[in-house]
Amino acid sequence: MIAYILRRLALIVPTFVGITIVVFAITRFVPGGPVERMMLEAQRMRTSQFGGRTGGIGQTGNQPLSADQIAQLKAYYGFDKPVLESYLGWMHRVLSGDLGTSTRYYEPVWDMIRQRIPISLYFGLFSLFLTYGICIPLGIAKAVRHKSGFDNLTSIVVFVAHAIPGWVIGVLLLLLFASTWEIFPLGGLTSDDFADFTLLQQAIDILWHTVLPLVAYVAGSFSVLTFLMKNSLMDNLASDYMRTAMAKGLSFKQAVFRHALQNSLVPIATSFGNNISIVLSGSFLIEKVFNINGMGLLGYEAVMDRDYPVVMGILVISALLFMIGNILSDICVAIVDPRVSFE
Repeated sequence: MIAYILRRLALIVPTFVGITIVVFAITRFVPGGPVERMMLEAQRMRTSQFGGRTGGIGQTGNQPLSADQIAQLKAYYGFDKPVLESYLGWMHRVLSGDLGTSTRYYEPVWDMIRQRIPISLYFGLFSLFLTYGICIPLGIAKAVRHKSGFDNLTSIVVFVAHAIPGWVIGVLLLLLFASTWEIFPLGGLTSDDFADFTLLQQAIDILWHTVLPLVAYVAGSFSVLTFLMKNSLMDNLASDYMRTAMAKGLSFKQAVFRHALQNSLVPIATSFGNNISIVLSGSFLIEKVFNINGMGLLGYEAVMDRDYPVVMGILVISALLFMIGNILSDICVAIVDPRVSFE
């Protein structure tokens, strides 16, 4: 197993380089980068100062910056070099632990990401615990009660939740429980007077702000995992070894929990490691709806503002976590299924 893990770790390097090259090249060719944003802001300042209409950026007579100033901006943001040379310079800084500086907020990218990791980790772990804690027992119950009223009713609920995007559910929850009935807050993670609360009151306040975003997070996650668990268990319930176990005197319940359940967990284990990147990356739209200052909202704002150093910084962390998660998935499968060998 150690040799297999070492081989998988070695494959992380070329995969990481391939991912970052593609995204880095895209950021160099899409319009509306930080240089264009600075030119637009300069034009707006001139418009507000002198009033009247000044026309678009592309009109030479209305250009607020000189050619030398534009060249200095391109040099400052690293857009004056060929793509490959810029990429190698960026990669050298990443390998030395420097993710760059935000072109929007002028702060170190790693500091911005580090401040938001605890928030995304909080929601991610909560969501992961609830999703697996509910979906696996629900999938087992649906499998052993296949085609019953309970199975049909829960299938309808799960499919409806899957059909509605999480951010739409978040908007509906805010409209009903925050705006109309005023049971929960409209957004954020803490109240304005959070610092004046006692420790117990602070914990209750955080949980009070957590309920609605957490429901939006997990509502759409039930369907795939629940039906994966149900279908996998049903396949094993129809296997010959189940009939043999019951013929030897085991009850149906004993046969399920001693034999079928472990084999049914193999498909669940294959996707478990991938949740590591999801736990930290959060959800762009849900964090935007609930104004939660996590990794998802940071990534969303970075993309909308063309803040490429932040985009690339989040990509570096997400890509590494995703590839490490794949290795963990393989290890989980080997633990659950003794037939799997890495030799």
